[in-house]
Amino acid sequence: MIQVFVTGGTFDKEYNYITGELYFKDTHLSEMFDLGRCTVEIDIKTLMMVDSLEMTEADREIMSHNCRRAATDKILITHGTDGIVETAGFLANANISGKTIVLTGAMIPYAFGTSSDGFFNLGSAMAFVQTLPPGVYVVMNGRYFDWHNVVKNKKTGLFEERG
Repeated sequence: MIQVFVTGGTFDKEYNYITGELYFKDTHLSEMFDLGRCTVEIDIKTLMMVDSLEMTEADREIMSHNCRRAATDKILITHGTDGIVETAGFLANANISGKTIVLTGAMIPYAFGTSSDGFFNLGSAMAFVQTLPPGVYVVMNGRYFDWHNVVKNKKTGLFEERG
């Protein structure tokens, strides 16, 4: 089984057509797994709905606590892309041993339809969480990155190896 933790981020944002603002309502993950015809046993748990720019150390501690408590050794976390690398580092240093933890996100909300990269990133994360050895990883753009060797390129909006 794969434990899926929802933390918010662009992945789950909705668009208010009147004000033009993005906001959180509920996670789209169940719908996404259904549309993708996922046959893997998963357990989805919403931990929070937070923009990663507003994420606190207390929020990250909630994630690490839940990762430690998880009955499975395969954990997928949906997360905002602006703080995903920081959270990956936090989890890697939280003494969670023997578990594969994959964080993924989206640059464009799933609610925007086919222009969103969320579906692709979620599918990639599902594959990587089942095949990578224990550790903490960021999965974006069809690639996986070790937690300590990834950066979000603010000019291209893509994730790449530090360098």
